[in-house]
Amino acid sequence: MDAKQKFRAQARARRATLTRVDFAERIARFAADLALARGAVVAGYDPIRDEADPRALMSALAAQGHALALPSVATPRAALLFRSWKLGDALAPNAYGIAEPLPEARAVIPDVVLVPLLAFDPQGHRLGYGGGYYDRTFASLPQARRIGIAYAGQEVENVPRELHDHRLDMIVTENGVRHFAGVR
Repeated sequence: MDAKQKFRAQARARRATLTRVDFAERIARFAADLALARGAVVAGYDPIRDEADPRALMSALAAQGHALALPSVATPRAALLFRSWKLGDALAPNAYGIAEPLPEARAVIPDVVLVPLLAFDPQGHRLGYGGGYYDRTFASLPQARRIGIAYAGQEVENVPRELHDHRLDMIVTENGVRHFAGVR
């Protein structure tokens, strides 16, 4: 196991100890702090296992007039495709067992992408799961704002990174919203 894989395993174990029943509701209070452009399309995600849950925040953003979308794995090892979605719409598991919109849902280009992660650092670097889906997606959507969703305890001093890794514009934790300087 290389150093980055070991770091991922440690971050995954750490995240499992940080779950909070009230997390989703706590971060929903920060919807206005994101200062999104009127009518922005916001791509979120349906959390799996112990991922930080963005659904109440997504609901608050929809109430502000933002359209929602969820990711879909259209092609392995490619950028994610985003499909229009609203709370209550049906989802189906993809090949990885992750819930995504039905194939007939309209494809959209998000203005904002809410991102799950294993760890983040004070410079806005994130550690994902290693598949590269979000980094390929960010490369294909350079204008999209990248907002990590995490428990505050997922912050580490330094995230191991490579040249293809993209930084976050901001992070939302139960403690509030933090903008990362110099990302854009």
